Amino acid sequence: MIVMQLLLSFVASTLFGMIFNVPPRLLPHSGFVGMSGWAAYTFAVRSSVDSVIATFMAAFFVAFLSNAFARRYRAPATIFIVPGILPLVPGGTAFEAMRHVVMNDYNAAIPLAAKAFMISGAIAMGLIFSEVVNQLVKRRP
Repeated sequence: MIVMQLLLSFVASTLFGMIFNVPPRLLPHSGFVGMSGWAAYTFAVRSSVDSVIATFMAAFFVAFLSNAFARRYRAPATIFIVPGILPLVPGGTAFEAMRHVVMNDYNAAIPLAAKAFMISGAIAMGLIFSEVVNQLVKRRP
């Protein structure tokens, strides 16, 4: 089961990279970043970490790996971050929240919307925190 999830996250990240015109030679690397982020998320969730914290940790790892690949392949980190973060986006949770809103079931919609919002914020915080750590390491004499 986990192997299938990792394979699908690799394929999804690679195909998303194609949509965003990632150079063909770097497509497998952007897929690897997405697969690694999903693996980090899955490992954290299976270790009984809350999904919001797990998403933060996975987003931090995606940004860290993307910066390493950017230095290694002399390319912008964005071409690894954007496709790499895709598997972590809470699309299903946001969809369920909107479905409950349309059905006028606000009691079910509010917790789902709050969770989708917190996961989205965790993604942003993970990316920003990784960049701050990266800048601190660069400036160290």
